[in-house]
Amino acid sequence: MLGFKKMDEMEMSISLKAIRISWAYTALFLAIWSIHDTYKGTVSNLAPFLVSTQTLILIGVQSFLKWKLGKDEK
Repeated sequence: MLGFKKMDEMEMSISLKAIRISWAYTALFLAIWSIHDTYKGTVSNLAPFLVSTQTLILIGVQSFLKWKLGKDEK
């Protein structure tokens, strides 16, 4: 079993917090990159695309998981 152990609640909380912070950093970096490119007049569709799709995926997955959790509790 590759030596992986199941995380306890504290390790899971730390891991989720680290994921949230890294996601926020990435989103902020891409947003600043988009604003910078717009200000400089360069055309780069990659940064705005990544920010938009990353945010849509986050919202979509959160909504689905909340719906699924609510469905399972009934």
